Amino acid sequence: MTSAVRPRARTRALTGTLAAFSLSFGMIMTSGATPANAATWPSANGSQPVSSTISVSGTRDGGMVRYYGSGALAGDGQEEGQDPIFKLAAGATLKNVIIGAPGADGIHCEGNCTLQNVWWEDVGEDAATFRGGSTYTVTGGGARKAADKVFQHNGPGTLNISNFAVSEFKTLYRSCGDCSTQYTRKVNLSNIEVTGTGSTTRLVGINTNRGDVATLRGITILNDSGRKVIPCQKYNNNTAVGTGPDSTNCLYSASDITYR
Repeated sequence: MTSAVRPRARTRALTGTLAAFSLSFGMIMTSGATPANAATWPSANGSQPVSSTISVSGTRDGGMVRYYGSGALAGDGQEEGQDPIFKLAAGATLKNVIIGAPGADGIHCEGNCTLQNVWWEDVGEDAATFRGGSTYTVTGGGARKAADKVFQHNGPGTLNISNFAVSEFKTLYRSCGDCSTQYTRKVNLSNIEVTGTGSTTRLVGINTNRGDVATLRGITILNDSGRKVIPCQKYNNNTAVGTGPDSTNCLYSASDITYR
């Protein structure tokens, strides 16, 4: 897609980790609460070009610096097979990071991982891809300008997404429909703020023929008077087969969705 955000001159940061967290958690509040207004996005503490993938093991605190692709990582379209800005080893945590444009293929988690207070200003191929492991956590942060998917789940296990804001997107979460090795996958969404686009979008896309399960709690949808945001889209691999809550695959009720 066309890059809308290019690196800017160094700007003064919000003050450290606590300031960054006040944005995401102040916006979304605690479990059971819903945000009243659209998310406030953090300012970057400078910008850093990335020409080759940054490998992360252990914990990396980005200090709210904006990282963006350059050279071989300068792609920002939907071409498959792009390399990521960050690649996380099993057990790694990446926190307090802004990913700008070009965004390449965002973040790859090779095993269990945690993404904490990560913000994607202009999603490239995907914001993050979960490739192996059993439990992945995305807490705080947000994503916008995703021409297709935000989170791509290719490996097994459960993805937990909480206190997250998303806008200008097509699908927030997709369980892979055509991976060479398929799994039963789970996704849990909690305290998610969604800004509607006026066109059809999906919070989750799951493969019911694989036994996938999506649980949605505390979803707030803004600017969607036409109800274009589909909370749960069901697929048989890549064939859409229905929408809406049930007792098996799409676990939520009307009270879990608030429109504002």
